[in-house]
Amino acid sequence: MSNLREKKGKFGVTPVFLTALSTILGAVMFLRFGYAVGNVGFIGTVGIILLGHLITIPTAMAIAEIATNQKVEGGGEYYIISRSFGINIGAAIGLTLYLSQAISIAFYSIAFSEAFDGVIEWLNDTYHIFIWDKRLISAPLVLMLSAIMLSKGAQLGVKILYPVVAILVVSLLFLFLGDTGYMTGNGNFYFFKTIQNPDSFFIVFAIIFPAFTGMTAGVGLSGDLKDPKKAIPLGSLMATFTGMLIYLFIAYKLTISASPEDLVSDQLIMGKIALWGPIIALGLAAATFSSALGSIMVAPRTLQALASDKIIPNRGINAFLSKETKKGEPFNATVITILIALFFLMVGDINMVAQIISMFFMVTYGAICSISFLQHFAADPSYRPAFKSRWYFSLLGAVLCFYMMFKMNAMYAFSALLIMVLIYVGITYFSPNKQGMVKIFQGVIYQLSRQLQVFLQKADKEDINTWRPSLICISDDSFKRTAAFELMRWISHRYGFGTYLHYIKGYVSRETNKNAHDMLDRLIEKAEISKSNMYLDTIISPSYTTAIAQSIQLPSVSGKESNMFMFEYSKTLGPCTDLIMDNMPLVSATDFDICVLASTEKGFGYHNEIHIWITQGDFDNASLMILMSFVIMGHRDWQGAEIKIFAIHPKDELTNQREKLLDQIKEGRLPISPNNVELIEKDQETNSRVIINKRSVGADLTIIGFNSEAVKQLRAEVFEGYHDLGNILFVNSSKEKELS
Repeated sequence: MSNLREKKGKFGVTPVFLTALSTILGAVMFLRFGYAVGNVGFIGTVGIILLGHLITIPTAMAIAEIATNQKVEGGGEYYIISRSFGINIGAAIGLTLYLSQAISIAFYSIAFSEAFDGVIEWLNDTYHIFIWDKRLISAPLVLMLSAIMLSKGAQLGVKILYPVVAILVVSLLFLFLGDTGYMTGNGNFYFFKTIQNPDSFFIVFAIIFPAFTGMTAGVGLSGDLKDPKKAIPLGSLMATFTGMLIYLFIAYKLTISASPEDLVSDQLIMGKIALWGPIIALGLAAATFSSALGSIMVAPRTLQALASDKIIPNRGINAFLSKETKKGEPFNATVITILIALFFLMVGDINMVAQIISMFFMVTYGAICSISFLQHFAADPSYRPAFKSRWYFSLLGAVLCFYMMFKMNAMYAFSALLIMVLIYVGITYFSPNKQGMVKIFQGVIYQLSRQLQVFLQKADKEDINTWRPSLICISDDSFKRTAAFELMRWISHRYGFGTYLHYIKGYVSRETNKNAHDMLDRLIEKAEISKSNMYLDTIISPSYTTAIAQSIQLPSVSGKESNMFMFEYSKTLGPCTDLIMDNMPLVSATDFDICVLASTEKGFGYHNEIHIWITQGDFDNASLMILMSFVIMGHRDWQGAEIKIFAIHPKDELTNQREKLLDQIKEGRLPISPNNVELIEKDQETNSRVIINKRSVGADLTIIGFNSEAVKQLRAEVFEGYHDLGNILFVNSSKEKELS
């Protein structure tokens, strides 16, 4: 990942607090809180405030936690997400977050013009000057803010916040001091009183929720803060709790000051409640001005951070957007942000876009809460934040974010998620060298794996009546012969577990350790190309025997004990080696099932047919041979293939053996047609190998049983005599398996 260029910060806690608070106490508070109280009543409005803060408070705590664990540079929320989830995922969320911030400038500017209703009416009555389009007010506001930011930068923007917040405080004081006499004259004060046919709770929540989204506005100043680890937690949490208390008091004040009908019909009802009405219009202007100013300070810095990480597939555009002035201001990014804001301002009706933008904010908060939760669950020793939230707070925030998205508007929720997925796919396509997932998920997977393995170890094995292969293969010819690797890949695809170890002869040293890591990288690359699910590793040992002894004592990747070992050799190079013969007793001593793969240049052919040969001595081997063929057939490479079973028995046993096989197949619900089960009469004068060579010459894989006692006496001769066949899997079962 690229690091953003370090800058010397200028600001402390106060700018973060004021930026967040001035954005929280914005247009929605002045224009839509009366609508909320009128539709869902005081209790319903309190529920909306509390539910909204069940999302924003965990998010603020998560931001505080993450910010005190890592160095937070320019980009605010984007920086936090991208350094936790990876550049690609972070950029997908960051781009939509940036658009939300940029378009918010247009929203706040439109709301700013609503404060001039009285002025417009006065100009029309007194001077007959009629302003027919409020964009004549909002557009100059954007241009004025642009001039401030481009000429003076964030330094002046922060200074403006002080008088703006002062006006907000005064306007709220006048609101609380006002008295309409509604309670005295009416006397019908009910906490649940609403208008007739009110909007539903979730519709009102969707309209009011943007009022709570300002608590992260100050995080966007992260690149300009002296001490982000102190300023972001304190500023964000103080603003969040302050805003929540103010909202609760406003809901109560509106409830006792006007009827639900008046609250809904007059969006500037606060002006009639306040001690001096015009101060509310002035407060609305100040609030929307400050919100627009906060957005125009934060949005360009998010875009600059994205460009600094080179997420746009054009070096020139990234360089252009990340360029700064001598004062450290993102000049070019600010110009682009202004143009976007003006475009949406001129479009006019952007209600649909506004709802999708709300979804982007929800996704951002959900991602931040998820990061905090996953870090708690991953138990990464390097995650040591000075401020510690609780995992259940973060989980609650994340779940509520994604739940409320779909409760507010399912179509817009899907649209927002689809847009981010498309952005992620595009970024990943053009930047294949960047990580799509990062260490945070690795930590979670490690913890899940550890707990599952401990659970499996403690489980009562007597209750587990199913069998599946948990196979180990050790080979020093991993890059010379691929047959064993392929077979392991098929076995591990769905039904089984495979551990493939590349053997390096020698003792552990710096040199052999480096060689082992290089070999493992090559194996992983090979597995990725073939889309393998088996576990890969290397083993350094002075002998093949010690390597086997080490590996068979360890549990498999599934957490269960391994139960099968596979040897492999090339028939082309000669008979089964003495090394394999000498180590079979070692594996047998652990009651492992044993497989020996004899590979040829013919390979596995077209993956059309698997032939299983069962003889009189294969009583224990038969079920394992059938199960192994079924497991291999579970891979898509063998889709449409057939399993054929051939059994060689004396003439008087043919009928009984056929019925026994068919019963086993039926009870085991195996996809083997009765037409593919053939019984062959044993001829004392004809060697079984001759029959097998003749009937399975076209098979893509032939499975043959063998007896461990025969290996002790005949050694490699047990595996010889099959010259006409392709790849052969010899199978020896430690005990009979239950097919059902």
